[in-house]
Amino acid sequence: MTNYLLKLATKGEKNYENKEIRLRIGYLAGIVGLIINITLAIIKLTIGLIISSIGVIADGFNNLSDSASSIIMLLGFKISNIPPDKEHPYGHARAEYIATLIIALMIIFVGFEFIKSSYERIVNPKAIKFDNISLIILSISILFKAWMSHFNRVLGDKINSSSIKATSIDSLGDVLTTTIVVLSLFVGRYTNLPIDGFVGLIIAVLIIYSGYTLVRETISALIGESPPEELTEAIYEDILSYDYITGAHDLVIHTYGVGKTMATIDVEFPSNIDVITIHNVIDRAERELGKKYNMTLVIHMDPLAPESKERYELRNKIKNIIMKNPKVRSMHDFVIFKRDNGDEIIEFHVVVDGNKILKQETKEFIKHEVKQMVESELTHVKCNIIVDIEY
Repeated sequence: MTNYLLKLATKGEKNYENKEIRLRIGYLAGIVGLIINITLAIIKLTIGLIISSIGVIADGFNNLSDSASSIIMLLGFKISNIPPDKEHPYGHARAEYIATLIIALMIIFVGFEFIKSSYERIVNPKAIKFDNISLIILSISILFKAWMSHFNRVLGDKINSSSIKATSIDSLGDVLTTTIVVLSLFVGRYTNLPIDGFVGLIIAVLIIYSGYTLVRETISALIGESPPEELTEAIYEDILSYDYITGAHDLVIHTYGVGKTMATIDVEFPSNIDVITIHNVIDRAERELGKKYNMTLVIHMDPLAPESKERYELRNKIKNIIMKNPKVRSMHDFVIFKRDNGDEIIEFHVVVDGNKILKQETKEFIKHEVKQMVESELTHVKCNIIVDIEY
């Protein structure tokens, strides 16, 4: 069914990075979710009112909030597809993150509301009118939600959508909550304890936790996250495959939402290469790699002067010294120059692994640490070090 609906929505097109295809898949997820959640909400609320079960009613309202979430997701996809304008030159793709955040806050609100109603049911228990038909209907709803979780996971992975992936996780949570409700109805037949109220509390906590997880993940995306390590490694590897490029560093990747990613990188090349020649190589790299990774890539050129044997040996000595520091990943932009007073200064950038830095270790601290390592072994050397932190 999932593949059939996907093929129907995309008309067989499999270019999932295409904006139009992405929008169609987003609409598909929203419309299917809206139809199923409204249907389940009506059924569960009706059953809950008939048998006087706060657990079933809570589950029904959870589905109702999922319906609202589907509407917000649809609006998010609609807004995120609006082209760039004067006020928003990088487009509106982050609107999808905002939609996900609203969905998450709604989920949390519903959870807190049912903590209140479940507590009241524990304090003032009420007999549940159990019947087999209700049990069967609720069990069938579990199957629908399990399929929805799979459906949204497939769609979310296809287009890398945070809001659809969030819906998949939420649907999986619904499978668990409805299963607990069904078990409580069954157990409630054999005890006078207010099982229904306690089950309502469990469901409420699960709902709140689900919402909290979505809030945390969405805010993290809005603030800005480190790119996947495999992506950065692939870009470095690809860029070094171009003619004349001998090194690369300072890769920065930032996203303005799915489908709107920008990156900058510095590349090194021999300074004796003709400017027009290297410029053509850089243009081709920007175009080809930008297309391959679906991003806007800007490359800065760092020409390297030919090295004498002495300069080459000195650079390698310094590199070997600083690489003894476990925090140091690499060095680049190695330059030797003289100050006005005649002192010879060696300047270079040190790339440090941010995951290995202690909280109290500032850039200035690391700079002093590395400088001391070099100058203690090479007493004739004076260093000026620029620290670059990468995560």
